[in-house]
Amino acid sequence: MIKRIAIGAGILVVVLCVALVAGVLYMRTYFSAEGAKSVASVVGDTGAKRVLGVFAHPDDEQLVTGFFSYAKEKDGAFTSLVTGTKGEVGHQVPTVARQQDLGIVRKAEALKNGFALGIDDQEVWDYPDGGVPDIPMDEIVQRVVAKINAVQPELVVTFWPASGATGHKDHMRMGLVAETAVSHVRAQASGAYRGPKWIVYVITPPNGLRAFGGETGKFVADNQPDATHAMPGNVAAKMRGWKIHALQENYVQAAYGFPDWLLYLLWDQEFYRVVDLDA
Repeated sequence: MIKRIAIGAGILVVVLCVALVAGVLYMRTYFSAEGAKSVASVVGDTGAKRVLGVFAHPDDEQLVTGFFSYAKEKDGAFTSLVTGTKGEVGHQVPTVARQQDLGIVRKAEALKNGFALGIDDQEVWDYPDGGVPDIPMDEIVQRVVAKINAVQPELVVTFWPASGATGHKDHMRMGLVAETAVSHVRAQASGAYRGPKWIVYVITPPNGLRAFGGETGKFVADNQPDATHAMPGNVAAKMRGWKIHALQENYVQAAYGFPDWLLYLLWDQEFYRVVDLDA
């Protein structure tokens, strides 16, 4: 009798384990990108040796941890990152600083996380958080043009202008700014540096957006192109990044209702649209 109970318990454990694995594999389909080419590193796949990222807020680099960390670790590329705002009107989860100090603290967190990712050159600008679209477009474009000419990247990574990866208006504007600045540099090039050869856009998983993202998720999925490349997201760096971004450490739990380790168990890749501007 005891032997039969033990066998039955063993079978039940096996069934539960199989069901759990099957459930995880099924849920992972929501965080994939059909047709995307799997690569170890987008930067390595293009062969770029100088890279510039143009984003909007401290913690936006959490979307591109794999991209930047592997560009440095695996490909030996020079990496530079511009963050357009200090994130001074963000919501603290948990609250760890005075609200009036939010911009100062978040800027410091962004710089610290950039250092942890191995980013060689980093700037956090002071455009208004939530108000980037209110700034004259030409002003920001010219500032990014100057940064591109200073860094001379072969590749620029940014947001898709029509969706911004999350639907945030600052994201969309910084993506448009970066795209426009790249076009200006290439059009005006007269010396040895001819401007970036590639522009790369962050793409968020469309099936997951539609299933779990509500109206905003549907908007993003409907207004972004298909990903051309998929690469490892460096989950360890993402988990470390949320510790560094202490003001946003519980963001994933607050936004999605489950912990970050579970999110990254399902979403452990990063997806990109890579555009060869010479093609």
